[in-house]
Amino acid sequence: MIQRELQKRILELLRVNAAVVMTGPRQVGKTTLALAISSVLNAVYRDLENPRELEQVRDLELLVSQYPGRLIILDEVQRAPEIFAPLRGIIDQRRRQGLRSGQFLILGSASLELLGQTSESLAGRVSYAEMSGLNLLECQTAKEPEISAGELWLRGGFPESHLIRDQGLSMQWRRDLIRTYLEREAPQFGFRVPAETLRRFWTMLAHHQGGLHNATTLAKGLGVSSQSVARYLDIMVDLLLVRRLSPWYGNVGKRLVKSPRIYIRDSGLLHTLLDIHSLDNLLGHPVAGGSWEGFVLENLVDENSVHQYRPYFYRTQRGAEIDLVLVRGGIPEIAVEVKRASNPKAGKGYHIGCDDLGIEHRYVVYPGEKSYRLPGEVWTTSLPELINTLRTRRGMSFA
Repeated sequence: MIQRELQKRILELLRVNAAVVMTGPRQVGKTTLALAISSVLNAVYRDLENPRELEQVRDLELLVSQYPGRLIILDEVQRAPEIFAPLRGIIDQRRRQGLRSGQFLILGSASLELLGQTSESLAGRVSYAEMSGLNLLECQTAKEPEISAGELWLRGGFPESHLIRDQGLSMQWRRDLIRTYLEREAPQFGFRVPAETLRRFWTMLAHHQGGLHNATTLAKGLGVSSQSVARYLDIMVDLLLVRRLSPWYGNVGKRLVKSPRIYIRDSGLLHTLLDIHSLDNLLGHPVAGGSWEGFVLENLVDENSVHQYRPYFYRTQRGAEIDLVLVRGGIPEIAVEVKRASNPKAGKGYHIGCDDLGIEHRYVVYPGEKSYRLPGEVWTTSLPELINTLRTRRGMSFA
């Protein structure tokens, strides 16, 4: 299960950049993608979780000298943050030797430790890409294995969650992944929070999927300070497990809501935290609406990251509200309303919000398959259709 669009994008970035940093949660498929790229480019791959290969990489200048002119792939690079210091000099030296692009592909499972290092050491020499889970369009166009929309929503985007065909075993795999993050990954990155406290916090966020962040309420529930809640949220965001969706508050002359919305990024982990075992359980659960909204959001944001849109939501104190606003160059271009209904309608607040921001491209995403126009120049569309539209950057054209 390789994300072909991301592979294509990274190959493009390597053609024009000395180094590319690819981040994504553990087990999302970064290594599989890197190995596919390695076979295409005849690259040198080193897994820094392997002690022998880690020792080789610690003397990075020697490793590079052994493979002149070849792409070096460094997986789980946060295991050896000290290599960032010599990396800049190596890149510049290879540039002088005529190798200006495609020198390094760097993989890591968290944003804080990794991007902090690269931004300081490799300014002007590196491009970034983030790998999310499987998206619905790719699953529907893949030949094998076939994953239905409901199954992808229920189990989430981690490939292993689907390769395990038994539902009970798939859920157990996700439970184990959650435990690994709490007991191993978070401490490894220097986050000193008791695993049980972080689990309770993660579960509380799951119960309020898509809600406005309220640190005071969460702090009372956990019996900690609001400052601690802010730190816990930073941890989950930096581990790429939670999305903190910021409000758009351009100069529109309105009283705006300024608290972010919080989403568990992977719907499968969300459902595991809430002990939701089946699609029937999910459809009858209070979190179903928020879960579907988060699922749609992650699919669309995954595509938009390729095209350099930035995601926001919009909400005013008077009731105007847009679930997802895609902004490019500081201009809101696309407004998305998410509905889980067979005959969806855009609410009054959505139309007001679009008018506030002057957005022309307006869409309502629903679970159906047909696409059609609603009053107010709004297109009702399926999630795969909108993903494809954003991917191709063309306006929708329906018969």
